[in-house]
Amino acid sequence: MIWAERTWTEIPGDLEAANYTALLPVGATEQHGPHLGTGMDTAIGDPLCRKAAERTGALMLPTLPYGCSLGHSRRWPGTISLQPITLITVVKEIGDWAYASGVRRLIIVNSHVTNAAPLRCALEMLRAEHDDLMVAIVNSPHISDRVRAAHFSDGDDWHANRAETAVMMAVAPEMVREALVASSDDPDRTAGLLFSHPVNRTSLNGVTGTPSLATRAEGEELFGWMVEDLVALIKRAMFEQPPLPHGYDSNASGG
Repeated sequence: MIWAERTWTEIPGDLEAANYTALLPVGATEQHGPHLGTGMDTAIGDPLCRKAAERTGALMLPTLPYGCSLGHSRRWPGTISLQPITLITVVKEIGDWAYASGVRRLIIVNSHVTNAAPLRCALEMLRAEHDDLMVAIVNSPHISDRVRAAHFSDGDDWHANRAETAVMMAVAPEMVREALVASSDDPDRTAGLLFSHPVNRTSLNGVTGTPSLATRAEGEELFGWMVEDLVALIKRAMFEQPPLPHGYDSNASGG
C-alpha cells in the first residue's frame, strides 16, 4: 500500500482498512566507505517498509532520502546532510499533513542511526499538537534482538559494516563495489571514550567494522528477519491503545 500510488478517493478507505496506520521511512545520503553507495540507508529503509506495507496493509508514505548526517564530516565526498532542526521540521510537517488525511497511528521507520534524536523531537511535537495521533519510532537496526545482535557483531559504533554490506549484497547489489569489500575493514576505535567523535576522527575510510566477512546469504537472512519482525511490530501497533484515556490538556479526557 504505497501512498504515492493511491488517489485521494482511495486513501480514506485504505487508512480505515489499516486502522489508520501509516509508515514513514527515513533514510540518509552519506558516505558508506569505499565499497557502498551513498544511498545505502535509504536503500534499506524503502524496500523494508514496502514489504511490511504489503504484508500489513499499512500505508507507506514516500521515503525521505536525506537525514541528519553531520557526524560523517566533509572529509569524504558524498554526504548530503540536513541540520537537526530541518529534519525535525520536515517530519513534523509531514506528520501534520498525514494527520489531516486521516492517519492516527504513524510509525517512523528510521534506517540511519543519528536521525534518532531529531525524529524523537518531531514525535514530541506531533503528539503534543494532535491528541489522538500516536507516533512511534522504529530504528531498523533495533527492530528485534536478533536484528540488533547481527548489526552490532563487529562494533558498537558500526558503519558500512558486515551487516550493512551483507544486506546491500542481498537487496541492492548494484550499490556494492565487490572488488573493494575485502580491503574496506576498519576497527571500532570508540571503546572507553567519553565524548562522541565525528567519523573523521574514528575511521580511516568511513567504515567501522568488517565488511570483508559479509555474504549475500547472510544478508538475505538478516533482511528477512528485519521484514518479519517489523511486520510483527506493525500488527501490534495497529491495535494498541493508550493505557489511560486522559486528554493532553488539563481536565480534558476522551477515548
